[in-house]
Amino acid sequence: MADYTKQVLSLLIANGCYFIRRGKGSHKMWYSPISKRPFTVIDKIENRHTANGILKDAGINKKL
Repeated sequence: MADYTKQVLSLLIANGCYFIRRGKGSHKMWYSPISKRPFTVIDKIENRHTANGILKDAGINKKL
């Protein structure tokens, strides 16, 4: 199973997104200055579609 966690987190940080707080279970709340809203990130991203969905929520136009 692929692990997209490091790629997604590095893209989020490079685009100015930052960690807000822990969410429920294995989720974390992040904030995006691009989309100007919070979004959730799971601790271990194993699916390419999930990774792309997180980037879309953050307002980043990049596909993995």
